[in-house]
Amino acid sequence: MLELAILGLLKEQELHGYELKKRLTDALGAFSSVSFGSLYPALARLEAAGAVQVVTTQAPAPALPAPAVPMTGSIAGEAAAFRARRAAARPTRPSRTRKVYAITARGEQVFEELLEADSTSGDDDRAFNLKLAFCRHLPPERRLGLFEKRRALLVERLAKARTSHRTLKERMDLYTQSLVDHGAETTEADISWLDSLIALERKGGTPS
Repeated sequence: MLELAILGLLKEQELHGYELKKRLTDALGAFSSVSFGSLYPALARLEAAGAVQVVTTQAPAPALPAPAVPMTGSIAGEAAAFRARRAAARPTRPSRTRKVYAITARGEQVFEELLEADSTSGDDDRAFNLKLAFCRHLPPERRLGLFEKRRALLVERLAKARTSHRTLKERMDLYTQSLVDHGAETTEADISWLDSLIALERKGGTPS
């Protein structure tokens, strides 16, 4: 999921590590706890796979503060003071480099593969929400396939929940039964929502 999020953000613009972490934290609630300790290894894996490339840029070195130069009252003295201040304001520290990451053509392919892949993390809901955030980058027919696959999963989940509910209903207390009913209602609502997205895709429209 982290690789998918990284590639999705890099499709929109090139980013260096700090900016990428901030975007993951600010824009994707699912990745609010991403650390540099997990981000940079993921970037290294993507770079090794040819999915991202590094563009090294030169960051300007900070200028040292100009020393105070007393005013002399004469034109020659003022000119000398001006030259001293200008020279002192020039950067004297070595410039730093930073890595800016960009997605590659291979990365574009990996991104689409991750978007369409079945979730194996056991967290289908969060994985789908992340995919939905980037599904605008998919062709319409693949986007439709993503929605239909998700709908089929939810229909199967709902059927299992109803079967389990009928079997265990007599052993459930009021609160457990209420929780199970709420879960079933939520799944039904999600199926209805997906039906509207699927219908919209088939008409060639986009959500408002």
